[in-house]
Amino acid sequence: MTRWLAFLPLAALIALGGLFYFYALKRDPQVQPQALVGKPMPDLELPSLATGQPVRLRALAADGPVLVNFFASWCAPCEVEHPVLMGVRGQGVRIVGVAYKDAPTNSQAFLVRLGDPFAVTLADRDGRAGVEFGVTGVPETYAVSADGVIQAKHTGPLTEADARRLAQQLR
Repeated sequence: MTRWLAFLPLAALIALGGLFYFYALKRDPQVQPQALVGKPMPDLELPSLATGQPVRLRALAADGPVLVNFFASWCAPCEVEHPVLMGVRGQGVRIVGVAYKDAPTNSQAFLVRLGDPFAVTLADRDGRAGVEFGVTGVPETYAVSADGVIQAKHTGPLTEADARRLAQQLR
C-alpha cells in the first residue's frame, strides 16, 4: 500500500501535464473574448475627469456613434496608441476616453503631455466600468453605435488599420 502512495505525486504530475497539454497548448492565444459584441453597452455613470460630475455613458452614444477607449497613464501601450487616437479624432470620429484605475491628476497630466483626443474623458478609479465592459487590460477600444450596441472590440494598442476598421463599424 505504501508503495502505491509513493507513486501518487507522479500520477498527479502526469495528470497536470495532460491538462496543460490538452487545454493550454491547444488554445489559440490570438483569440480575444468578444462577449459584449452585439449587445448593449453597460449603462454606467462615471465621473467626468475634468469636472467630477457624473456622466451616463449610454447618453454619450445617443449623440451618435462613438469609440470608447480604456486607457491609463501608467500604460506604455496606451502611449504607443495615442498618436493613432489623435489621428482618428482629426478624422471626425468621436472618442470617449475612460481612465482605467488611474489617479485623475495622472490621467490629466498624460493628456496634457500627449494631447487630448477625447470628446469626453471619464474616470474609472476602481475599475468597475472595466469589469462591466469585460476589459482584460488596457488599452481596449469599443465601437459603439448610436443605439448603444457594441459593434466591435479591439484589445491592445490601435494601429492605423485597426482604427480604420473600428471607424468603419461606426458607419
